[in-house]
Amino acid sequence: MGRVAELGLLADALSDARRGSSRAFLLGGEAGVGKTRLVREFTARAEAEGARVLVGGCLELGVDGFPFAPFTAVLRGLVREMGAEGVGALLDGRTDGLARLLPEFGDVVTGETGYLQVRLFEQVLTLLDRLAAQGPVVLVVEDAHWADKSSRDLLTFLVRNLGAAASLLIVVTFRSDELHRAHPLRPLLAGLERIDRVSRCELARLTRREVGRLMENLRGSEVEPRRVGQFFERSEGNPLFVEWLMDADGRIACELPESLRDLLVAGIQRLPDDTQELLRIASAGGARIEHRLLAAVSGLDERGLTRDLRSAVEGNVLAVDGEGYAFRHALIREALHDDLLPGEHTRLHTRYAEALEDDDSLVPPGRAAAELAFHWHAAHNIEWALISAWRAAGQAEKSAAYAEELRLLERVLELWERVPGAAEKIGRSASEITEAAACAADLAGDSERGIKHATAVLRTIAEDDPLRCAALLERRGRLKHRAGRDGWLDDMREAVRMVDRLEPSTATARILAGFAQYIFMGWASEEAAEAARHALEIARRVGDPFSEASALLTLACLDSGVAYGPEDSASLENAERIAREHGFAQLVLRSAVNRSHFLEGAGRHAEAAEVAGEGMDRAREWGLFRTQGSFLAINRAESLFSLGRWDEARAAVEQGLAVDPPLSHQACLLELDAEIAFNRGREQEAAVLAEKCRETRAWEIDRRLQDWVPLLRVEAELAVSRGDNLGALENLAVLLPWTGRPDDARYAWPALITAARAAATPEQLAPYLERAARTAVYGPLQAAQQATFHAEAARLTGERPDWRPVLDAWEAIGQPLALARALVSAAEEAAAHGDRATARAHAARAADLARTLGATPLHTRARDLARRLSGSPHPAHGLTARELEVLHHLTEGRSNKEIAEHLFISAKTASVHVSNILAKLGASSRTEAAATARRLGLPTPAP
Repeated sequence: MGRVAELGLLADALSDARRGSSRAFLLGGEAGVGKTRLVREFTARAEAEGARVLVGGCLELGVDGFPFAPFTAVLRGLVREMGAEGVGALLDGRTDGLARLLPEFGDVVTGETGYLQVRLFEQVLTLLDRLAAQGPVVLVVEDAHWADKSSRDLLTFLVRNLGAAASLLIVVTFRSDELHRAHPLRPLLAGLERIDRVSRCELARLTRREVGRLMENLRGSEVEPRRVGQFFERSEGNPLFVEWLMDADGRIACELPESLRDLLVAGIQRLPDDTQELLRIASAGGARIEHRLLAAVSGLDERGLTRDLRSAVEGNVLAVDGEGYAFRHALIREALHDDLLPGEHTRLHTRYAEALEDDDSLVPPGRAAAELAFHWHAAHNIEWALISAWRAAGQAEKSAAYAEELRLLERVLELWERVPGAAEKIGRSASEITEAAACAADLAGDSERGIKHATAVLRTIAEDDPLRCAALLERRGRLKHRAGRDGWLDDMREAVRMVDRLEPSTATARILAGFAQYIFMGWASEEAAEAARHALEIARRVGDPFSEASALLTLACLDSGVAYGPEDSASLENAERIAREHGFAQLVLRSAVNRSHFLEGAGRHAEAAEVAGEGMDRAREWGLFRTQGSFLAINRAESLFSLGRWDEARAAVEQGLAVDPPLSHQACLLELDAEIAFNRGREQEAAVLAEKCRETRAWEIDRRLQDWVPLLRVEAELAVSRGDNLGALENLAVLLPWTGRPDDARYAWPALITAARAAATPEQLAPYLERAARTAVYGPLQAAQQATFHAEAARLTGERPDWRPVLDAWEAIGQPLALARALVSAAEEAAAHGDRATARAHAARAADLARTLGATPLHTRARDLARRLSGSPHPAHGLTARELEVLHHLTEGRSNKEIAEHLFISAKTASVHVSNILAKLGASSRTEAAATARRLGLPTPAP
């Protein structure tokens, strides 16, 4: 009733999905407004049209530790439909992630803990992708306002990766009136709304006319206007309230209760007493309850239970739902539960807990631990609340639901002092529970809570247990690093100091290897090398292949001279071999990151793009795309940009950004996006992207050159395009000191070329010439960059460069943008020395390359230069004698007023001359005109 427009919006979204444009639809509205009814009508129509509908609801219990509730329900439905083998076949037999949700997919496989949840997410996405390849799929997640954090994270992941599934529509319902200021769903919805493929709709209440039609449909006959007015006034157009005001036999209730709770309870009170009692019992079990569990808690025989349940179903309070029952609306259950007396509330939840302690098969597999934690806590039995919370935390860890594990561990800590002998009851000390909470927070991505718990443990253990203390310091250092907080390096260095006093072990090797990995690119290369070598020595002695491979990868990165050469380093080869032999997915992908990075740095762009692309595929397959997959997306986009395949580069950037990557990865992806936008002539877009990149502050955390030097270079290019060449040079000045880092040369040379092009005087260029003299050269790419820098600098040093070797080098490497830029500079240099034929050929070639790339500003510059050179020879490029005089003062950096004073003309006349000069030289600014005059060797005699 009254939902034609909303049905149309949902139908349009499904139509888009059928055409291969996957969508998400966020459907909000107050409780009782008809969200579920609307979705059921829509999904029924979608199924009739051949779509597969998957439905899962979030439970109130989710906030107490039952994770992934809607997705577990969806998987259970798929298993009923096609069997676990059928689902597994869609994933090529790889169901280790899904096993964390349903035991039908086999035993839970242990692995690299930090990636278990990511692997689960990737497998759910792949499953939906494969299903959608068979036909349209509608995934409905109901009551998202109750979603646990793990479910929210998975939902976000799926929506952000909608492009991966061909015909998928995700529909999410939520109570908008539940979303208070601090509700965790609010920021999630705000973030998702900004995605192009996501729509949001708020379901409105019914109008007075619609309420009247609903009443007539419920009653089966016409309703008098006065009664419609009463119903509309009292219900305020909420469909559930309208229905609940009707008697079970279709008559209109004679009484209109004063409150919503009274209204709902009054409807229940029209049922038989025994049915009301059963409904009160059921209300303590949640919005949905299994038949066997309700039978066990109620104590009724099958005949009595069936009688009372039938009355509840016929009274439209309960609905049959699989092997159990669901309340017609959650508000009804809430009203019943809130109406329980305190003693009744405690007694009922105790009965549920005791029934589940006796037989955990009364609920679906995997749910008993969470339900026991919920019921014992609700029953105010602090001893069993503590014990059950500890058990549920273990189940949450097994399910890779680390946020829920953390919440439950914190409940254990809250109850600790209130339960005598708590340590004996669960077999762990408070310190061990706190350490487990720090680990769970780390895995859940909650750095601040992880820091708090790690600090609490460190206060209690001090240095009495040095290995444990070192491990906690290393973890707290990583957490601080992730949170962008100071002191992370101090923690890691202290951990290494403690390790140095300990006997070699797997634990000490991993602490050293982790420390080396974190600091080798951004902080202290020598310190990193020492730690990596020490880790390698210990790893080989104690037989820890993981630390051995990790240390070798770090050493390969530190050995830049070898890595950029024609042969890859032996360290990298050995690391890859060990990682593959032992199935270390994390290290296999890390080696792919390093190899593609080295290949790109050596100018082998096509090979680098291929290695990175294969790594991205593996990262998706292994459930590691958010972390290492997004890093590989950076490398692939960089190589594709170098090759001139900019659309493909942008696609890689979008894939990386879609998974909410770590800050440093996000910064690199945004910078690459800005560079593409800038070279395509979208300067405003590039500036916005560069500002977003700077807002991440990623370089302040890592200080890796790859995070911030390219950003400085793009910002300098933007400044030059605005005519602010001095600003560009100031931006690049931070690079003048030699960094001493292994990738210094790789990122310094492109920035030095930008500086050479921006400098207008020998004095401005001088510090960059000194920096270039102190910068190493590894491989053919850096040799080409060095030659380009010196050729660009020659216009200010008085030398005439030979551009042919530079052009040949860029041809051989296969960087069309670098070649086109070099051709323009070579054309200007040739024109300045009167070689118009060579200049024309270079400018025409540059224009063709730039047009193919879509590099609009460069194409315009090269085309205009070619056109000017195609005209009749004129040493002054059409400038009059007076304009040449004005140009002289312009190249000296004088303003229009100063030019007017020197030439004894008005400032307005000077302004006209400057405008004519800019037009004739095809320059967009005074600075560009001065630079063009110098490149072309235009005569600018003093007056």
